[in-house]
Amino acid sequence: MQVQRVAMPASRVGSWTVLGDDDVPVEPVERYLAYLTDIERSPNTIKGYAHDLKDYWVFLARRGLDSELRQLSLAGS
Repeated sequence: MQVQRVAMPASRVGSWTVLGDDDVPVEPVERYLAYLTDIERSPNTIKGYAHDLKDYWVFLARRGLDSELRQLSLAGS
């Protein structure tokens, strides 16, 4: 897994995402980081969250709990 800098397609604003071992964004993490970008949080804050969420996702995956979390959504989404 890795944290990757990205440009948001609609606005070209820089943000961050977490890529899985298959180089595909981890969808629940991606949605949350996109939300933080949409509400104009600092890029440094988003980067920090991305690194922490990557570490947490690795922790969950090693315990076989990541598949349940792929179904998460933000409240109201």
